[in-house]
Amino acid sequence: MEVEVNIQECQSSPECLIDDRTWVNWFLVWLETMQGDLPAAWGYELSLRLTSDAEIMLLNGEYRDRPQPTDVLAFACLEVDFPPFSDIQQLDLLYLGDIVISVETAERQAREDGHSLCEEVAWLATHGFLHLLGWDHPDSDRLQQMLKQQEILLQKVGIISQSWRKMLEGEEAIHAAHTLRECASINRDKGPP
Repeated sequence: MEVEVNIQECQSSPECLIDDRTWVNWFLVWLETMQGDLPAAWGYELSLRLTSDAEIMLLNGEYRDRPQPTDVLAFACLEVDFPPFSDIQQLDLLYLGDIVISVETAERQAREDGHSLCEEVAWLATHGFLHLLGWDHPDSDRLQQMLKQQEILLQKVGIISQSWRKMLEGEEAIHAAHTLRECASINRDKGPP
């Protein structure tokens, strides 16, 4: 399987320097893990944008009518323009969509929850990634399933902190929902950032 990740670092932090090769490896592992949720294709492509509160606030306002910062937005391509199977077989790479993460919000959340910024950004990336694959959390049961899947994905690349484990146990899921803060899956029909 081939994967192409277009990474745009508009906002970075010396506390979290995840290089492009690491991102590509992580997304490859996550795609292989989630193979059952993917349409068959030779390979997959997605974009990851690490940005500021100011930019994500503009996107959140434009696409969700909530002009405030949030931690992660996902613009899923397959929700709107799912190509027929015969067309997918002819594509070199199937475009999944865009993930946008506010590094500033991630920094605050990491401090509040007692784990590293890299863990927080990876956690948010898995959350956005699952939204690109069609996962959502309209109720607490689905949220719990999604959070557990995020933990599995992070474990596959050797990341999981004790603070995330606590959040995923029993009633701590309520805290996890708070930590995700206004996470959104946005239809691609309104356009990418």
